[in-house]
Amino acid sequence: MLDVSHLAAGYGRVRVLHEVSLRVPAGKIVALLGANGAGKTTLMRSIAGLATVYSGTISISGQPVTRQAPEALVRRGLVLVPQGRLLFADMTVRENLEMGAYTATGRDAWARQLSLVESMFPILRERARQFAALLSGGEQQMLALARALMSCPRYLLLDEPSLGLSPRAFGTILDAVRRINAEGIPVLIAEQNVRRILKIADYGYVLEAGRIALAGEAQELLADDRLRTSYLGAA
Repeated sequence: MLDVSHLAAGYGRVRVLHEVSLRVPAGKIVALLGANGAGKTTLMRSIAGLATVYSGTISISGQPVTRQAPEALVRRGLVLVPQGRLLFADMTVRENLEMGAYTATGRDAWARQLSLVESMFPILRERARQFAALLSGGEQQMLALARALMSCPRYLLLDEPSLGLSPRAFGTILDAVRRINAEGIPVLIAEQNVRRILKIADYGYVLEAGRIALAGEAQELLADDRLRTSYLGAA
C-alpha cells in the first residue's frame, strides 16, 4: 500500500498542499481529481521526491519513504509518469526505453520488460529507431508509460495522461492502465477527465486548493451531486 498521511508540501516557501491524506491499496486504481491549480501535480511530485515536504509522512508497504531521493524511490519501485511526458526528445524510442530500464539487473530482465512493453504498444516496436520528438502526442504518451514500465514498477503514478491527446489515444492509454493494474500494480492517476477516470478507478479523491475536498468509492463519487455540479457540468 502507498500511504500519504497529513502531508504539507510545496516549493520553497510556497505551500501548495495542506494536511493531505490518501491511500492507494494493493491492486487498486485510485483517481486524483481536481481543477488546474488544485495541487494534483504537486502531490504527485511530492510522493516521487520532487517537491519539498514540510510535514506529514509517505510510506510504501509500511516503510517510511518521506523525503527520500527520487532515484531511491525508483529503486523501491515507485515510478512517476510526469505531466507533459518529459521524454528525451533527441533520443530514439529504443534509447528512451533503455533509459527507463537503468535499474534492470541483467540483460534477461531488460529483454523481458522490452518484450512486455512492445506487446502492449506495438507501435513502439515499429518506431524503435525514430526520434521521440517526431512521435504523435498519443505515441509519446505510450512511450512515456512504456519507459516507466521498463523499471518494473511496484507502484505507478500517472500525472494528467490525457493532456493533449485525442479521446481515442486516451482510450488506448486507459486500456494499458487496466492491463498494468491487472498484473497487480497499484496505480494513482491524476486527471481532469473525471468521468472517464472514475469509470476505471476503484476509489477517488478530489483536491481543492491543496486540500482533500471529497473522497469515496469511484461509483459513489460519480453520483455525488457536489462532484457532478463542479466537474461534470450537471445542474
